[in-house]
Formats: sequence, C-alpha cells, structure tokens
Amino acid sequence: MSPRVAPPFRADHVGSLLRPERLLEARDSHAAGRIDDAELRGIEDEAITQVVKMQEDIGLQSATDGEFRRSSWHMDFLYQLDGVERVDDNSLKVQFHNAQGDIEFITPDLKVTDKIKLSGTIFADAFRFLTSKTTKNTPKLTIPSPGMLTYRGGPAAVDSSVYPDMAEFRADLAAAYRAEVRALADLGCHYLQLDDTSLAYLNDPKQREMLNARGEDGENAHVKDIELINESLRGRPDTLTVTTHMCRGNFRSSWVAEGGYDFVAEALFGQLEVDGFFMEFDDERSGTFAPLRYVPKGKHVVLGLVTTKRGELESKDELKRRIDEAAKYVDLDQLCLSPQCGFASTKDGNALTYEEEVAKLRLVVETAQEVWG
Repeated sequence: MSPRVAPPFRADHVGSLLRPERLLEARDSHAAGRIDDAELRGIEDEAITQVVKMQEDIGLQSATDGEFRRSSWHMDFLYQLDGVERVDDNSLKVQFHNAQGDIEFITPDLKVTDKIKLSGTIFADAFRFLTSKTTKNTPKLTIPSPGMLTYRGGPAAVDSSVYPDMAEFRADLAAAYRAEVRALADLGCHYLQLDDTSLAYLNDPKQREMLNARGEDGENAHVKDIELINESLRGRPDTLTVTTHMCRGNFRSSWVAEGGYDFVAEALFGQLEVDGFFMEFDDERSGTFAPLRYVPKGKHVVLGLVTTKRGELESKDELKRRIDEAAKYVDLDQLCLSPQCGFASTKDGNALTYEEEVAKLRLVVETAQEVWG
C-alpha cells in the first residue's frame, strides 16, 4: 500500500467545516444591514485563509474553503442556476431526527420558472480564492448533484408551461451542469465533488414511498438520478477527478433517512461514472459493508467511519478493524478514510467544537498513514 497522489486521498474529508463565531456574527450583521458586502467578504477571506492552513498543517492532501461563503451546502448553488427562482416563504420543511427527538429544518424553497441555463460559472470567485490560499494541498470544490434539483420538489416544483415534458427539463439541467463542470476545469479545478443525498435516502423505504405518493417512480428514482449525473459529466476533461458524497441528512447533528446501501448498490457502483464514492458508515443506520462487493476495479470508496455528529473521538484501533472488515468486499488499495459527512452542512453546524473537529480530522490523517503508509 502507498499514499495516493491523486484524489480521492487516503485521508480526506467531505467539505464543510464549522464556521468560526466571528464569521457567523458577520453574516448576521450583513443580513441586518450593519456591514456591507466588502466587509463581509474580508471576514470570509480571513476565515477561509485560516481554515485552509489548518487543513494543510494537520496533513490532509485536499483543502476546501469549508463552504464558509454559503448558508447551505446545496441551495446557494441551485439558486444561481438560470430558471431557478428562490421562494422566500420558508415552505421547504424537512424533518430531522436525533437521539433527543425530532427537529424541523425550514428554509426558503425553490421553483423552476424558466428554462434552465448557466449564464455564469457558479462559485468561480470562491474557487479562485481557495486556490490562491493553498500552498501544497489540492483545492477541492463541492457542489450539489443535479439530482438535488429534481429530488427537492419533483415535477410539482417545475412550471409545466415552461417544461411540459420533464425529459426536456432534465436535458437542460444536464447541459447546464456540463457547462459548469467544463468552466470549473478551465479555472484549474482538478477535484470536484457532487453531493447527493438522494442516492442514500432512496435506500430508505419511507423515502421511496414519499416519491410514489407524489406520483413518481420511487423504485427506479436512483437509476434516473444516476443517468442524470452521467449525462451532466459527459465529456468532462481527463484532468478532473469527480467524486460523489452520499448522505442521509446532516443538520445540527441530526439525520433524515436510514438504511444500508443495498437497494442502490448494484446500479450505483456499476453505472455511476465517477471516480470515487464518499460513503457514510458511522453507525448502524448505514448498514453493512456488503454492498461494496459491487465496486469495480479502478473506483475508490472513501469510508466515512468518523462521525461529525458527535465530539467524542473514535478509537484508532476500531477504525482499523472496520477498514479490515470493508476490505473483505473491496480491495484495500481501493479504500480511503474520511469523516462520514461535513461538519456544517448549513451555517448552523453540528454539535461539536472546533477543537473536536480538528481532532477528528487529525485522527483520519494518522489512521490513514498507519494503514496505507
């Protein structure tokens, strides 16, 4: 075994990181009109500079900006697609669960009110700044999968007078993503991650039932999502590594769906044309490693064994034992290690401290070095 020089790396992480208090206060002040765009930008720049240095100092090989310029891991991107309109009525409500009970995530919704296009590269400035601050790490950009626009509201969120045929909507969405992927590669992006909750959610029968109830085909939704992603990546340059991260929900240390990867695994690993898979495996809700038997040669799986939902540090020996267990189904050389999700999919962040976040990332680095060299 040896360290990887191309992404995904032996020790990696999903992307989002806890926002520092000064940044959260600045966002509130900006929303209230107490500081202007330039002052907020300066505070964001400072926070990102510091968090990139942290990632490099602890030995990670990739670096993200922590998604510090976003309020949400996906909505900030989707709102910038031409044809997508933000609906400021807080009508998007998602029920999350944790050990203490349920909490509700409420945010502005979106509607497709015009033809989907891309008039400008989304997150271009953010990526340029990230690149300018990395000294040795590979800059990694995370964006939502195109499937997140189709999964959120389904056909009901699409104006039927604009798209009487949903196939045309999906074709335009894929074309917009192809343009975004090409533009990012032209900016020098070599590591792109598509975050997709639906590919994990759809292992949960309740989620498939939800789609069936709104008139969709819950049993085959994952196949259509895979086809959409593949079409969105068609023709991508060889210089660009693309991974996907699958999540069962991550908001203030809470989750939405449960179930192992068994339902989607054969199509996921056999058909999705990405280079690597970031997968949650931090508790019993994630199921067993058995679905990894479908992973073909040449693809990599990043085992999300370290939870971001609690501050308690995992045992290095237990992580190694679980890596050995996963290696019964897919070659050890195809495996990597990471936390199971981001630390702050929204600006709220999960229920742990910055020090605990750093300790978990350092644990990932140290464990990977001991396993793979």
